[in-house]
Amino acid sequence: MQGAGALAALGGLGALSGCAGTAARAADDIAFWHLLSGPDGVTMGEMLDGYMATDGAPTVTQTVLAWGAPYYTKLAMASAGGRAPDLAIMHAARVPGYAPGGLLDEWDLDLFGEFGVAKEDFPELIWEKMVVDGKLTAIALDSHPFVLYYNTDIAEAAGVLGSDGLLLPTDNPEDFRELALELGAKAPSGYGLSWGYLGDGSNQWRMFSTYYSQLGGTIDLPIGGKMEYQEEIVIQAIEWILSFIDGEVGNPGHDGGTAISEFATGGSGAFYGGVWESGSYRNEGVPFDMTMVPGVFGEPVAYADSHAFVLPHQMTPDEDRRRNVHAAVAYLLKNSITWAGAGHIPAYSPVIEDPAYADLVPQSHYADAVDHLVYDPPAWFTGSGSDFHTYFGNDMQNVWARRTDPLEGWNAFVARINALLLKPTPM
Repeated sequence: MQGAGALAALGGLGALSGCAGTAARAADDIAFWHLLSGPDGVTMGEMLDGYMATDGAPTVTQTVLAWGAPYYTKLAMASAGGRAPDLAIMHAARVPGYAPGGLLDEWDLDLFGEFGVAKEDFPELIWEKMVVDGKLTAIALDSHPFVLYYNTDIAEAAGVLGSDGLLLPTDNPEDFRELALELGAKAPSGYGLSWGYLGDGSNQWRMFSTYYSQLGGTIDLPIGGKMEYQEEIVIQAIEWILSFIDGEVGNPGHDGGTAISEFATGGSGAFYGGVWESGSYRNEGVPFDMTMVPGVFGEPVAYADSHAFVLPHQMTPDEDRRRNVHAAVAYLLKNSITWAGAGHIPAYSPVIEDPAYADLVPQSHYADAVDHLVYDPPAWFTGSGSDFHTYFGNDMQNVWARRTDPLEGWNAFVARINALLLKPTPM
């Protein structure tokens, strides 16, 4: 990306809104790139409208790009070629692959302090993802963990709701499986759990990462070395996941769409997915609630990522515009209860601690997940929408479909990751 070919490709970026050089724009004109579409994009637009309506606020011009590799490629090329926007959103787990290559500038925590934002305002696990090599290179807007949805009507009929109306807690595999079977006995489809994996490497990884981490598993990805992991725990996590896509607890052949549809139409008792699905279920009138994935192997840890604000590298940043960017982000953080409406957990703790957040249902029922987040292991090829997730899906899909032995599928994935670890970081 730092070569002549990549820089030449920047010509195709010139037509994008917000790509004009910083010197060509006034300090009160902020160019903002992000990958938020659908309901998330609408919510972000509403928040920005609120900010621009405040006295003296600059104009923030949004450019929405396609989610995944196209977005991250264009952002990297714009930063390398001197045509970066003033502000952008990245997934926090992707930041470690960008910051060391000089593609991101550092946030000014002292300047944030002038706008009432401090380190103490963020949960520890999230703050750790915001700092790379000792530099504050990302400001998290949220965390969006893997969670468990459940149909409250089916759960009530199955007798698995407590006196508080919430799903009964389970803290071991046997009780959780029994709960799922009880849900399935009252569900039209006969299934207690819905989870889609076919053709969806990211969703496969979210599920695996959740239970592998609950079991105490860790993964390290040393560049130039080999992937480090605990094979015994890998197999245990795989076998556990297979146990509830067995045709008894859950459907053994769902993709993302069919799993969502099964739960959305009231067919199943519960659904594994990201918090971002909550808006569509609410719009469809599904009687549901949400909870953290139960900690059946220990702490209720679960896979997560965060939408985070970053400063794409600029060779000669305008000081006044940078100040305006800090002010805009501070506003968005302080008003992120609006963002919570989409299901995401605000990263700015004062919002979660506000009594108004407790009134948000089901959001407040899984807010404690901020203390149990598991992000991807840092590497230039990990994070949401990355090759890491794609390769996991490519090599593990046949394992979930019971066409490949668990260890055979896992070893194929490890071999591909080890090959990536031998390659130099392209950023």
